[in-house]
Amino acid sequence: MTFNPGKDELEGRIRALHTALTARDPNFDTALILGRVNLLYLTNSMQDGLFVLKKDGSAYYFVRRSFERAKQECPLDILYPMLSYRDIPGIISPDFGSTYIEADLVPVSMLERLKKYFSMTAVNPVDGIMMDLRAVKSQFEINLITYSGSLHRRLIDEVIPSLLREGMSEAEFQGEVFNAMMKLGYHGVSRFSLFQTEMVAGQFGFSENSVYPTNFDGPGGMKGMGAASPSAGSMERKLKTGDIVFADIGFGVGGYHSDKTQVYSFGRPPDGEILKIHRACIEVENRCAGRLAAGVKPSAIYEEIMSSLPAALSQGFMGFHQSVSFLGHGIGLHVSELPLIARGFDKPLAENMVIALEPKCGIPGVGTVGVEDTYIVKDGYCECVTGGGKDIITV
Repeated sequence: MTFNPGKDELEGRIRALHTALTARDPNFDTALILGRVNLLYLTNSMQDGLFVLKKDGSAYYFVRRSFERAKQECPLDILYPMLSYRDIPGIISPDFGSTYIEADLVPVSMLERLKKYFSMTAVNPVDGIMMDLRAVKSQFEINLITYSGSLHRRLIDEVIPSLLREGMSEAEFQGEVFNAMMKLGYHGVSRFSLFQTEMVAGQFGFSENSVYPTNFDGPGGMKGMGAASPSAGSMERKLKTGDIVFADIGFGVGGYHSDKTQVYSFGRPPDGEILKIHRACIEVENRCAGRLAAGVKPSAIYEEIMSSLPAALSQGFMGFHQSVSFLGHGIGLHVSELPLIARGFDKPLAENMVIALEPKCGIPGVGTVGVEDTYIVKDGYCECVTGGGKDIITV
């Protein structure tokens, strides 16, 4: 398994960015990339630095820390050391003209520092262009996501059932799951493009805690340790017979993620009504997957599914206290990417987009049930890399 993109792969990504920018704006002059994940995508090195792409297609990666590491990781001949932005005008012109930046990432204070050294006739957002490029994966990226999915299945099907024991806290469970993930080869962090989103390894909850109100924009809930740490498991809530265990986990290798959710029932099988609702979520996932193919509009899938939900999902679907307005999301270097399977996303799906479908339902006094799996969009069909929706597993 190759975990690092080669020179040709990276050069192709830079060319694609240049092509997209020139097609979008004939006055485009300069693009500046400072976000670590986008730097990884374009250079294979997440340093404290600045990637510059000019209208003639020339690229530069100015690195403050660590230049030595950047030389080890980036195979491109675009690296330049710098101590501060004032070093850059000695290499390229400080006249940046119509400039594109990551408007969702770059704070005003940093933009003002850049303007101190470089003249910009206009400042435009590059975020949407980058996300559109990253939405369609190369074979290198598909290979990593597929590998992540295979390890993810082992974690969900084989490892987690062996970890559950009566009396353990949610926090203990989360810690042991994280340790097991690392042993399998997890890259150690779940990255989200959502603003100020923190996540240790996923969403975990025992029964009623999995419908607890949360600031995370997803259908599940999580109580956490309290107000200061709502995304870590509770120390007080202990596992007992009859509990529903909700595990929504973003696994990943080499920077690329897969997403999968599994529900377990501890000590005895779930009640029939709980199982009925869970199986209705599986039905929705299968129906969504049946429509997931190149050329299909995400909005059309969403409207079709939401207009004909199973009766069992009439309450609590896609969130108990506050439902979310999507059925799935793109996934790659971030767990949350484009496109969304949601209203308003009318651009047709393209081959080698990767989508996580996650129909879930919150049940009062019981918890969140449902499923999530990662799919690769193909011509006329899709391919699941995480195994597909499963019944609640009794442990």
